[in-house]
Amino acid sequence: MIASVGVTLRARKSATLWAVLGVGLSVVIPAQLALAADCPGHPDALGTSRTLVVDPHEYPLIGTMQYAKTLPLKDHEVVLTFDDGPLPKNSYQVLDILAAQCVKATFFLVGAQAKANPEGVRKVRDAGHTVATHTQNHPSNIQRMPIDRAQKEIEDGIASVTSALGDGTGPAPFFRIPGLGRNDAIEAYTESQGLQLWSADFPADDWYRISPQRVYDLAIKRLEAKGKGILLLHDIQARTVAALPKILQTLKARGYRIVHVVPAAPDRPATPTEPQQWYINPTTETVATSRWPKVPTFAYTATAASISPAWFDFDWRDAELGMLTRRMRGVPLAQRTKWPQQIVVAENGAAAALAIPAASIFHLPESADATMLGTLRRAEQVAEAALEPEAKPEPAPARTGKSRRQARGALTRHAHGGPAVARPAARQGRHVAARAAPKQAASAKKKQGSVRVAGLKKR
Repeated sequence: MIASVGVTLRARKSATLWAVLGVGLSVVIPAQLALAADCPGHPDALGTSRTLVVDPHEYPLIGTMQYAKTLPLKDHEVVLTFDDGPLPKNSYQVLDILAAQCVKATFFLVGAQAKANPEGVRKVRDAGHTVATHTQNHPSNIQRMPIDRAQKEIEDGIASVTSALGDGTGPAPFFRIPGLGRNDAIEAYTESQGLQLWSADFPADDWYRISPQRVYDLAIKRLEAKGKGILLLHDIQARTVAALPKILQTLKARGYRIVHVVPAAPDRPATPTEPQQWYINPTTETVATSRWPKVPTFAYTATAASISPAWFDFDWRDAELGMLTRRMRGVPLAQRTKWPQQIVVAENGAAAALAIPAASIFHLPESADATMLGTLRRAEQVAEAALEPEAKPEPAPARTGKSRRQARGALTRHAHGGPAVARPAARQGRHVAARAAPKQAASAKKKQGSVRVAGLKKR
């Protein structure tokens, strides 16, 4: 009774589209729910396991494809939804397949389709399914429209479906955006109008040009991955008509149960649920946090800071104890109390000064300077010699007639044991060196900066 009064008060406070159109929130649904045992002529039918009554004001956004929350389903429970109808050729076949299995679903109807085929809207209602809306013209870019145009699409769709029902009742306050093209403005508007915005938990991609087998495979694979949820299908597609019987048979074989969703009304209160049930993976009783009491605010009784150790309370020598413990194979040593410790602190914060080395330590005597300079010069000469190219043998000077006679005389004296051979040879060596020195200096000056490596000259 209390829940019914609350829903009535909220309905009166909200200036919703339903009040403007003069229609109620109720949906014509048969009183007897179709269960497998109550499906005439089909004892092995899948059936509808239960009816879930939801209040759109409490949870205005559902479907984990886009939102954090979804319907409060148990494991292996499925909600079937169909978009874009009614289209007689295919939608009527979908209704027949669902009737053969006594399964109830939610149909998001397009206003233009309802206006062109009002009989199809009434067939959906009379079969006990939930009639919802899907805009007037199914615009594919509604999320990019100005909000006034998007509002008109939503309002005109509701008006067309209401007119097609023809009995003074309106569709359920469930709405799905075409192409799931959400934006903040649309979500704010639907919530202000008391509409529950439905996304989905998994699709079967039946709007693509794929085979019925592919539609079946995707539906079952994604359902198995989620374990439960809202399945998005399209009753206007021939591939969906072909895949639907096999989908329902597999759901039956694998122990899945169908849940029918209807909106709350004054004579039909919402199904009691816990907030965590509106998540795809709610916390359970085995998780401690799910049973903790809710604390709305937290106040500090005092703001005094806790006592914290100063930097000098830590002693580097404590590390030695740990090292000794490891070396002694686990035999613990007595630990000193870390703090408080008695330490000596310099007065006025002055730190002890370190000794400065005298300047005489870095002084070298002159003899040592000369020795070091000489050593450096020799090192430089050796380095320069290493960088110079290999000396080429100088060509022998042309011998004149006089030099030939001197050479023969030297050889003759050398043959007779005369001692005068060394003097002309030494004299000749000095002349040759004197002639070669200017050429070597010029060659070194000309080729300075070139290095010969492995017989190659590299600049």
